[in-house]
Amino acid sequence: MANTNVVNVIDQIANELFEAEKNKTSVNKFVDRFPELDETLAYQVQEKLVELKCEAENTVRIGRKLGLTSKAKQVMMGVHEPSYGVLLESMQLYEGEKISIAPFIHAKLEPEIAFVFKKELKGPHVTVADVLAATEFIAPAVEIIDSRFQGFSFTLADAVADNSSSSKFIIGDRFYSPEKFDLKLMGMVFKKNGEIISTGAGAAVMGHPARAIAWLANKLYKVCQSIQPGEVVLSGSLSGAEKIEPGDHFSASFDGIGTVEAVFTE
Repeated sequence: MANTNVVNVIDQIANELFEAEKNKTSVNKFVDRFPELDETLAYQVQEKLVELKCEAENTVRIGRKLGLTSKAKQVMMGVHEPSYGVLLESMQLYEGEKISIAPFIHAKLEPEIAFVFKKELKGPHVTVADVLAATEFIAPAVEIIDSRFQGFSFTLADAVADNSSSSKFIIGDRFYSPEKFDLKLMGMVFKKNGEIISTGAGAAVMGHPARAIAWLANKLYKVCQSIQPGEVVLSGSLSGAEKIEPGDHFSASFDGIGTVEAVFTE
């Protein structure tokens, strides 16, 4: 593909995804229309989409999120590694505020452990120990994912282009040093309207949540990027994603670091 052609494809897909989110309309998979859309090109689309959102929403980047961190999800998607997306300040919601489901296409909720960094994490050889040493705080979090694709049906490249199905997130208001915990064994209970819908442990995320972040730092190195001090990273879901309906009240409780809640309205 000639360079102009590549730029046109990146711009077109990014613009369509941007409009889909803005107008709450879903789109069909792009790989059918653009067979050249591979993972590398998809991350370039993601960058362009994030630029469009930063400009339109007058916002800035504040971190990253991981997706497809469980073996089961990878098998389901036919992929062998996770994906990542960018978190923007405009995506952050706060505990205690009621969240309208009106802006979403078909939102789902996932429980995650959030990491906040005090030092730069730069590949290509970042380890779990490096991640923990660079982490200032961990906190309980939930992520609202909302794919812009019809029926949540997409390939890895489509999902990556769509900023890895990112939408909104909430981080609990209590922060802890990771030194006090074995994150691999940290248990989690996920409830919807008072009923337990799933339980999990940190090990559900690539064997250790920090392993997912090490993967991310090493992957970012390939595109001359790194995790910066002050950034937040959502390390990946400890359970399946749960569909959100108006009136739903969710809570995710993590051993030793507390609970984060999310309440949804029409």
